[in-house]
Amino acid sequence: MNLFAKARDLGIQTEFIDGHGRPHVTAADALKVVFEALPSQAARGLIDGPVVIRRGHRADGKLLPGARLPVRWEIDGDASMVVGETPNGAIEWPGNLPLGVYRLRLSDAGGAVEEVPLVSAPAGAFGGDFDRGWLLAVQLYGIRSTRNWGMGDFTDLAELIELAHRFGADGIGLNPLHALFDDRPGDCSPYSPNSRLFLNALYVDVDAIPEFSEGAVPAVADTTPRLRQSETVDYVAVAALKWPALRAAFKAFRAGATPERRTDFEKFRVERGRLLSHFACFEVLRHKLGTPWWDWPAEWREPDEAACAKLREGPDAEEIEFVEFVQWNADRQLAACKARADELGMKVGLYLDVAVGVQSNGFDAWNEQGAISHLLGVGAPPDPLAPAGQDWGLAGYNAIGLEQRCFEPFRQMLQASMRHAGAIRLDHVMGLKRLYLVPRGFGPRDGVYVPMPFEAMLALTALESDANRCVVIGEDLGTVPEGFRDRTRDWGIWSYLVMMFERDGRGAFHGIDYYQSNALVTFNTHDLATYAGWRHFNDLKQKRSLGFDPGETDDDRWRALNMLDQVLGAHGIHDNDFNAIAEFLARTKSRLMAIALEDVLELQEQPNIPGTIDEHPNWRRRMPLCIDEMAGSVDEAGLKAATRARRGK
Repeated sequence: MNLFAKARDLGIQTEFIDGHGRPHVTAADALKVVFEALPSQAARGLIDGPVVIRRGHRADGKLLPGARLPVRWEIDGDASMVVGETPNGAIEWPGNLPLGVYRLRLSDAGGAVEEVPLVSAPAGAFGGDFDRGWLLAVQLYGIRSTRNWGMGDFTDLAELIELAHRFGADGIGLNPLHALFDDRPGDCSPYSPNSRLFLNALYVDVDAIPEFSEGAVPAVADTTPRLRQSETVDYVAVAALKWPALRAAFKAFRAGATPERRTDFEKFRVERGRLLSHFACFEVLRHKLGTPWWDWPAEWREPDEAACAKLREGPDAEEIEFVEFVQWNADRQLAACKARADELGMKVGLYLDVAVGVQSNGFDAWNEQGAISHLLGVGAPPDPLAPAGQDWGLAGYNAIGLEQRCFEPFRQMLQASMRHAGAIRLDHVMGLKRLYLVPRGFGPRDGVYVPMPFEAMLALTALESDANRCVVIGEDLGTVPEGFRDRTRDWGIWSYLVMMFERDGRGAFHGIDYYQSNALVTFNTHDLATYAGWRHFNDLKQKRSLGFDPGETDDDRWRALNMLDQVLGAHGIHDNDFNAIAEFLARTKSRLMAIALEDVLELQEQPNIPGTIDEHPNWRRRMPLCIDEMAGSVDEAGLKAATRARRGK
């Protein structure tokens, strides 16, 4: 079949108008690699894709014209089966199915048989059990304290929860906490994970592990004073302390843990089940073999239960248990933070960020090779800010592989992300509808838009959100497909509104009444200037010093500052410090507001400058003050006055 005809049949968009307004056609050789990277799928003749049954909505289905009637259908669940038959091609699916994911099997009079997933979903995602609240947004790695080992950890997070509660906040917003590569600590971007299913072990407070003794690793006492004083996180040095310390704690655990600790460890292993076992085996194999998983010996190139069981029984058994031990301690320390937020009555507790994809040579891509292709990178087509397009170096889901696995990989990712969260943010939420995929070996200009089963992805997100009582916020910035936000809002997924971008065609800032209710509103993001940096043109100066065009002149910024004063004044706010911004945002209808710790502390440096690697200390910058010094340096009364519209009566 002609490649472009095949692409049309699969809904793959090879022709589109790029961000410059120019028509774009993907090269045929690039398209060939895309097809080779995707799982094969037989042409459908009975039904066009996954079925969604939504509570409170009619559940009508229709067969494709080629189906030979009558058609029998079976909905197969773990413990039950529902059957039916249609003589005319129209189907009313049962509306009383328990919530969950099923296999739908259809067979027609001509002998054709097809299977697709069926999602029985709630009416919408969990909407939160609060009116309006606000969050303190923090880059956890950058937290400074008198006791941590040179980067923020989960004990610091517990102290931040106390501080946020004192300020009147309803939770802490965090950078992604996903597992990175332990043997490459310098590759520290939280948005380029090894796995979204597990946690970054460097956030473990080793001192808080009961089995760890202070003198077990002498280098800790010698080195931590220097690391605590550094302006940026030295991940390599921190890792060089933490991993030996974690091993010392594990050795002590094996030698003399209490029965309660042993019982809880086994409970955690049961909770995380096969995923944890696979992750531990993968990490051990990755260290032993030292090459990307696709170059491993055939017996390990794909996850296999029998092979993993054999590995667990061999000389690597203790190393596998160590990986699980580390994840257990990370999980329980994060859980303790959530529990403390709950005790304090915080409406959200933890708001966690979820990366759009994973590293192609990491665990998730190895464990789900059908649903995640390591040969396709997630990115974006050319636009005015990135004229060459973007390849983010991440592997993402594909629809065919997800459907063949009944969406289990996507559900597992959501479950892991929501495990201790009251809210999550899905980075680049447009990926629920389509992903711009760049074949390996080609540039971003030769990517294609590959569709996702949008309604099913929304239904699955609502299903897990409802089950975990977790609000879902979709980062819907940038190029958004027509009608996309209408569908996400209809399913109860909140928007992500950044005041910097909420302006009309003249550049004037929108007023308070413009902001919608089911949304998180913030002044900026980790990729943008802090408020103090924005007011002082710091971002423009930095980008120019790096040879970048900031896309804005000094005159443009002066106009923006003037327009900001105008919108604040129009709402009776006659100052322009950050508390004025906080008051403006607090008075919007948007049910959540995030305030960056950098803005509370009036810092000018931003956490990340997109497009840079070593030119800027991305994901390394530390707070200038220790946690116990922060309250005294913040205008607490002014912050509380600014956010009073968000506090309960």
